Amino acid sequence: MPKVTVIVPAYNAEQTIVATIASVQQQTYQDWELIVINDGSSDRTLELLKRIREPRMRVYHYSNAGVSVARNRGIALAQGELIAFLDADDLWSADKLELQVAALQQYPHAAVAYSWTYFMNATATTIHAAPGVWFEGDVYQQLLVRNFLYSGSNPLVRRDALVLVGGFEPTLTHGEDWELFVRLAAVVQFVVVPVGQVFYRQSSTSASAQVDLMEQRLLLVIDSVFSAAPPQFLSLKSHCLANLYQYLTQLCLKRVSHPNGTKQAKQMLWKAISVRPQMLLNRHTQTLLFKLLILRFFSYKVAIYLLHSFSRSHAVKISFNS
Repeated sequence: MPKVTVIVPAYNAEQTIVATIASVQQQTYQDWELIVINDGSSDRTLELLKRIREPRMRVYHYSNAGVSVARNRGIALAQGELIAFLDADDLWSADKLELQVAALQQYPHAAVAYSWTYFMNATATTIHAAPGVWFEGDVYQQLLVRNFLYSGSNPLVRRDALVLVGGFEPTLTHGEDWELFVRLAAVVQFVVVPVGQVFYRQSSTSASAQVDLMEQRLLLVIDSVFSAAPPQFLSLKSHCLANLYQYLTQLCLKRVSHPNGTKQAKQMLWKAISVRPQMLLNRHTQTLLFKLLILRFFSYKVAIYLLHSFSRSHAVKISFNS
């Protein structure tokens, strides 16, 4: 049986699925199986999957039930003792599995290995590195504050740990990865691979683009997570909420397409500062304020040009095969 099972939930992923599968095939670690859960796609996803020549890949078809159910279906079908999830629009560096498997072998007490993340745009032409973190061992407190794994495409998890916590919560459509990570962190240890290996795509059609809906759903998830947290951690909720609104501000600014679009970004940043005034001392918050000031004091076209120039100056060039 394979050591690792890679689970790819796919829903109308014709634009990205081939590249995503290729990033699995290019892994330097080769003892894996690939399970693709076609979650009721109505585009050319299935047609493109049929063209891929990969004997280790199995494709299963279901009516659309959402990403959480799709991942849980993959877990039930998995043969590997280690499980990795890869969303159908994300990518991995070629050494992702190799280094994460090695980390879990080196630290057998850990059940989750995670890597650092890059954010990329829809066409993977602009890439930004997320801040690297070094949290290891008991990371429950740190995960309550923010999802430093950023996406479900990041971790490699021992299957026994996933079975222990019951997999993904099937009713969740937003924040389902963070909610699972918190439950895992409550009972198992984490280990970090301090290398950027996960390429998280943010596009206008991704779940992260739906800011209003995302706010509504994530507030419910946060309430649920903290209702299950021990009393000594409840004071962290305001910090978690501030980080949420800071992130939503960032999403708003990335998608400003009309002068009125800055209004939502201002509202989100104000909420972040209101629930935790210390956020004003945060460098990232200060950067967001700077961007809002540009939109306030320059004409719309000039402001957009300056913001795009600022983004390009902070972009990095990355090879997905290294």
